[in-house]
Amino acid sequence: MATIEPYRTTVCTKSCGLDIAACRKQGHTKYRVRYRKPDGRQTDKRGFKRKEDAKTFSNTVEVDKLTGNYIAPSLGRITFGQLGTDWLDGQVFDKKSWETRVESIWRVHVEPFWGARKVASIDRTEVQAWVAGIDRAASTVGDIHSVFASILDNAVTQKRIPTNPARGVKLPKRQGLDHNYLTHMQVAQLAAESKHPEIVMFLAYSGCRWGEMAALRPKDADLDRGRITITRSASKVNSRSVIGTPKTWEIRTVVIPAEIADLLRPVVQAQRDPNGLLWARPDGEPMRPPTTTHWLGGAVRRCINASSQCDQDGTPNGPATFPRVTAHQLRHTAASLMIASGAHVKTVQRQLGHRSAEMTLNRYGHLFDSDLDDVAARMGAAMRTATGRGQNVGTEPPQA
Repeated sequence: MATIEPYRTTVCTKSCGLDIAACRKQGHTKYRVRYRKPDGRQTDKRGFKRKEDAKTFSNTVEVDKLTGNYIAPSLGRITFGQLGTDWLDGQVFDKKSWETRVESIWRVHVEPFWGARKVASIDRTEVQAWVAGIDRAASTVGDIHSVFASILDNAVTQKRIPTNPARGVKLPKRQGLDHNYLTHMQVAQLAAESKHPEIVMFLAYSGCRWGEMAALRPKDADLDRGRITITRSASKVNSRSVIGTPKTWEIRTVVIPAEIADLLRPVVQAQRDPNGLLWARPDGEPMRPPTTTHWLGGAVRRCINASSQCDQDGTPNGPATFPRVTAHQLRHTAASLMIASGAHVKTVQRQLGHRSAEMTLNRYGHLFDSDLDDVAARMGAAMRTATGRGQNVGTEPPQA
């Protein structure tokens, strides 16, 4: 069992001439709790101003030892920087791009703020304030919090702290972005202005991601059947490109119209190595995602300018009708064109490589609204056929 005993503080020594009871009245004493840890070794905790507080701590320790929830105070004195470094060294990453991302978050956002702190001293209130003060997009704040909370999860597992103060804090809500969709005519206009029209048409009619397109090889294309097998994806890691698995780690096959297959045929035939890249930079690396100075961005700007209402001197005086799109929004365009053509949600899911049909509906559910009108029209036609009545069913009162 634990024992409780008073002791003189540094402001009071035996030379003051008072006994321990007199020192207690002067407020110069505090209380120490001596107890044994689960492994049998003796330790103590001091600093209690009141004997009642010391008794409460003593009782809590005994209960925690019996229930297996005992947390040694000394283990919580490790710094967050040391704990984070150990956690980072023990991680196994499936993708090099995410490994680079996590290391950057730790180095730039987490370690400078929390590195010197003792793990046991971190509380939820200051974690909430820290999260609220991160001036980044909601998705970035979510990634930063995920790394921070995962490190503290490790501290809980090691029984350094009883609970994770980062769990349960309120994160900024991720706002849905407006998607710009191109029509068939606008896709053709953009392709005509592009350095690589076949890439524009392929992305807009297949729904592939840019990285999946950049990693394609001749062996992945079965143009006679209009099939493209997605087995790899290229991603930019610092200043170089790395080819790895697709985003969802699943190999899938996408379909393309025969017209798109004909556009890709010269590109496939020009690459004699079946394992070589269909499109590559001059240095042989995969094509990197478009930037503001990329050929795709220039083609979009020319289409926007061409659609603007201009004066005789060429000065725009009206809004442009061509939307400002990115390479990823060509993927959204593919989804809208598939849905408009009557594709089922499961078909769209498989084509885009989403994990579930729910994800597809969350992103493109509003594009299925026209299906409701079609369903209502077909149900009405079936009803009229079955009852032999016209569209004025129910307008006349029933006969007695």
